[in-house]
Amino acid sequence: MPRLARSTVALALLAACGAQAADWSDTSLSYRYGTKFAEPFNDNDITKNIVNLSSVSGYKYGKNFFSVDLLMSSELDPSAAGSNSGAHEAYVVYRHTLDFGKIFNQSYAFGPVRGVGATFGFDYNSKTDAGYNSKKRMVVAGPTLMLDVPGFLDVSLLALWESNAPYNTFTNQATPRYAYKTHAMLTAAWGIPFKLGIPLSFEGYANFITAKGTNEFGGGTAPETNIDMQIMYDISEAVGTPKNTFKIGVEYQYWKNKFGNPDRNNPGATARTPMVRAEYHF
Repeated sequence: MPRLARSTVALALLAACGAQAADWSDTSLSYRYGTKFAEPFNDNDITKNIVNLSSVSGYKYGKNFFSVDLLMSSELDPSAAGSNSGAHEAYVVYRHTLDFGKIFNQSYAFGPVRGVGATFGFDYNSKTDAGYNSKKRMVVAGPTLMLDVPGFLDVSLLALWESNAPYNTFTNQATPRYAYKTHAMLTAAWGIPFKLGIPLSFEGYANFITAKGTNEFGGGTAPETNIDMQIMYDISEAVGTPKNTFKIGVEYQYWKNKFGNPDRNNPGATARTPMVRAEYHF
């Protein structure tokens, strides 16, 4: 890992560990299901069951976000060459955002922006599948704008330091850990409540990622567009529980050039995936 990336991790962990008790927090356990997932170099529509644990909290100088997905594929995304069982994957995301207005006790608001900060964090995944067995490690860092909307809308421009070490079960060949070219991501995350007779929210994220140079095998990579959004209905009061306890809704993901794989002659590299989703907040 580059020295700057190591320093970024250390800074993020120091900021997280140095934080006072959370002023607010929201932890949720969710489930989502879809039958139109896609994987590069796989022409099949794949069914996946996904269980997620997420936690977001705010403290004196900013906020923390942690999420772990457990993704369970159908047999059309096999766990190994010749296997009749589906692949399994764990994907972890951590982000720590410092709010400069809170740190320096002054306003940085302008136009539609209510605050300015900096975001640090990492992605970590481990997948057991037939053709790639991803072991992604990625560190991120960059500035963040916090927009003045109901709920929240954060927009960040992040530098990405990413590496992987795949293993192919068809050839039984392992590839040494390979670092891609440092590249950029423009990302937005939002949660905006609204009502149409019932309490609803528009939630999600959008990532626009530049190409990351050549891949482990000498091929070119392509820029990615990954948009994941959902409309959620807070059914809590309808079932006699406190607000923001139970939510149900629909979700849609569009992911072009997934993981940087060009989708030319590779239809599995672009996903168009509708899902249903349910959440329990505690």
